[in-house]
This record gives sequence, C-alpha cells and structure tokens, in this order.
Amino acid sequence: MKVQLVYFNAGGGHRAAAQALQAACVQQQRPWDVQAVNLVDVVDPQGLFQRCTGMAPEDLYNARLARGWTLGLAQELKLLQGLIRMAHGQLCQRLAAHWRASRPDLVVSLIPNFNRALGQSLAQARPGVPFMTVMTDMADHPPHFWRADGVDQHLVCGTPHALAQARAAGHDARRLHLVSGMPVHPDFYAPLALDRAAERRALGLPTSDTGPPVGVVMFGGAGSMVMERIARLLPETPLILLCGHHRRLAARLRALPAPAPRVVQGFTRDVRRYLALADFFIGKPGPGSLSEALLMGLPVLTTRNAFTMPQERYNTQWLEEQGLGLVLPGFAGVAPAVRALCERMPAYRARVALLRNRAVFEVPDLMAKLVQHAPSAGHLQLAA
Repeated sequence: MKVQLVYFNAGGGHRAAAQALQAACVQQQRPWDVQAVNLVDVVDPQGLFQRCTGMAPEDLYNARLARGWTLGLAQELKLLQGLIRMAHGQLCQRLAAHWRASRPDLVVSLIPNFNRALGQSLAQARPGVPFMTVMTDMADHPPHFWRADGVDQHLVCGTPHALAQARAAGHDARRLHLVSGMPVHPDFYAPLALDRAAERRALGLPTSDTGPPVGVVMFGGAGSMVMERIARLLPETPLILLCGHHRRLAARLRALPAPAPRVVQGFTRDVRRYLALADFFIGKPGPGSLSEALLMGLPVLTTRNAFTMPQERYNTQWLEEQGLGLVLPGFAGVAPAVRALCERMPAYRARVALLRNRAVFEVPDLMAKLVQHAPSAGHLQLAA
C-alpha cells in the first residue's frame, strides 16, 4: 500500500508531523510505502516562485516568525484563503495529475487551508481512495482552515475541543476521529540513556536538583529574536537557548554577558536531550514545541497577546485549564513568572505527568482501518 503524507515547510511543524508518522509506521512494521510529499513541489514543480522572488514561498512566513512579525496574521490569512479559492481550479488540476501519476492508496494531509483542493482532486483522479486530514493544531480556526466543505474528509482531532468544533460545524460524525494529542516523533517515547548530572556539569549548568532550576527556551526551527529579550530579562536563571536556524540570534546570545550559565545551541536534531536536561520550558505556544516539552515532563511558560497566531491562541487556554504552566500577556514579566513557576514546580510537574499523548501511534491505526474499509481497496491486505 502506498501512503502519501502531504506537508509544507511553513513553520516546520507540518514537516515534523509527517516525519513522526513515517517513523511510527516503520516502528510498527506497517507493510506500507509511506512517502512524505511537499505540496509546494507538486503545485510549483518548476520552482517558478523561487526563481522570481529568490526564496521559497514558505521562507516568507518563516522569516516573519524569526523576526516576531506575527501581528496581523489573522487578516492576512483571509487574503491567503481568498487567493487559494481563486486558484482552486489550477490547484486541483496539478494535484489530480500528481495523484494519477503516483497512484496513492491513502492520502493524509498535515496542512491547513488546502484540504478542499487536496480532497476534491483526489476524488477526481483516484475515486474511492480515502482522504484523511490530521490536525497539527489543538483547535481549528474556522472557516476554511482545517475543515473542507464538499469533501469526503476524515478529520483527526488531537483535542476534544477540536472535535467539538468539527461537530458544531456539521462535519459527518462517522468521519471524525479523536486521538490523544499532537503527533510527536516516536524517538521521544524511547528510553533515553542520559546521565543528567554529568551532562549538565559538562555544559556548565547546575547539577543538583536543589540548585536553581534550568530553563530551556525554544521558538521553533526558525528561532525568534524575542529569545534575546528573554535572556536579558533572566540574567540569574540558567538557560538552554535553542536557536534553530537563526544564526544571527545564536551569535548575539553567545555575546550576551550573564552571571548565570548559558548554553546556546543552533539547529539540532537532538532537541529531546536538551529538553531532558531542563526543568521548565519557555517559548511560543506552538502545538509541536508544547507537545514535545510536555512529553518530556516540563511545565510551560508562554504568552498570549495580539502577536499570538490565531490558530495557536486556544493552546494557551488549554495550558491554563490543564494547569500545565503560566500564560503571560508578554515576556516583560518573565522574571517574576519564572519565580512563581519554580515555587510551584512539584505541582506543575505532577499535572504534566498525568498527560498521556500517544497520538503518533494512534494515527497509523486509523490509517489502517480507513483503507481496509475503503470501497476501492478491498483487495489490500493490511496489518492493523
């Protein structure tokens, strides 16, 4: 069976979710050919946008994240959705050609906004092949964000809130599926050989649990200049600063004097190890970063304000309702917030420990059942 996972590189979380599901299918020994498909490569195979502008379409979005220029994204989203509707016919044409050539038996979308075109083009080119959308946000941002009207779309929701949104919008209940969170790479669930004290000592961080707690600061793969402000406001707090691809930020942080020890790290594939060395997490309320931090047992400190992206605002509400950390109106108050978080650290860590996110292993089960019951796939022998 051929499974295609559709992603794009805007923000990095969609690609990370695709990679997580790929790895889970391999780990579970699913007899499938699981392929990650970049939507941009399908709809712009000649790279015309990059040739005309000098950058990939996702780079514009990622550059804004790195600079913290997220104010007004809710209004810009409406413009983007309007452009997608205008290009719907051409998008469907190119996507249908791709489905005919690649002949998938299941298509799984990990992206918002394009699901109407993905679902309709698949139905046109490969009738009977199931179409699933796995939400990589904790909540929808209707209309026309994750749900697609007029499409036979199976929608996988990572929170009861997202499920309730879909039900309220009239989505077919038979095509709604609830999992226990956001897909996180299976590596995060494997035993981690880690001498915490020794590795902290090697990095110059406090080695004793009775010493000052260590924070890890992360703003996704693109990083964000707001990390420099956080570091300046926490001179007495030991910090691990994960800067992603933001080299300028990393250089500025390394040059920043502070009495407390600092570890500044550029892009790394070993995020899990750095999270395991920390006691709490500071960052934006992105669903991927939050899920990774919580899975590693870390209470969270984040913000909600006009700069918070609309699809991430519910995440902060969820954190507060679950008692998993603190939500600030801005990072100006980060120092007293860190003190308050650390004073109640045992209670926060106890609530974090109650979470049971197994979504990355639950989604392949849904994929298997979906194809087994697809009208055009009765001949396929799948291991559930």
